[in-house]
Formats: sequence, structure tokens, C-alpha cells
Amino acid sequence: MADDNFFERVYAVAKLIPYGRVTSYGAIAKFIGAPKSARMVGYAMNGSISEHDIPAHRVVNRNGILSGKSHFGGSRVMEQLLQSEGISVEYDQVQDFEKVFWDPFIELDRETFL
Repeated sequence: MADDNFFERVYAVAKLIPYGRVTSYGAIAKFIGAPKSARMVGYAMNGSISEHDIPAHRVVNRNGILSGKSHFGGSRVMEQLLQSEGISVEYDQVQDFEKVFWDPFIELDRETFL
């Protein structure tokens, strides 16, 4: 995967986020070796909304805030998708963020992945 472009690497990680869990833009950026590129991960997620196999709704900011919600075709779509997976959201923020946070550095083998 080392030869793939940035967005493809982001999408490959995002596809692995388990149902009922969330991660952050920064966690994905750090995992793919671009720790200062959280904003670019956000751009990648925004561009993936039409892709049905990329769970972009599971990627939030470092505080659990649904900062990308405006890209889902409705102000509550991202929240509703997360809630349908059992994730509690109040005032555009994931509740119990630490409990539902999925860290690719812990869950994936970076050497094998990249």
C-alpha cells in the first residue's frame, strides 16, 4: 500500500473502522504516516460521502465533534447514522468518546498495513 495515494490510504483505514466505533481525522493521519494532515483526512472523508463502502460518518474530530456533518446531505444524517450503530450523540458530539474511540495504531498492524 505504500505506493497508493493519500486518499486511498485514508479510505483503506476508514473501511476498517468497526460498526459502533469512531475514530478521528488525526488518528487516521498519524496512522498513515502524515501526522499533520488531519485536515486532509477531512477532505478525503468529504469526498467519500457518495462511496457506500466508506463509513465516513465514523470519523469525527479529536474531541468527538461531528465536524463533517454538513457533508452528509442533511444536518442530522451523520448523527442518525452513528445513533443507528448505538453511538450516543448530543449537541453534535459523541458521548463516551473514549469508550467508542477506535485507534488504528492499537487495532491495526501498521507494518503490514502500509
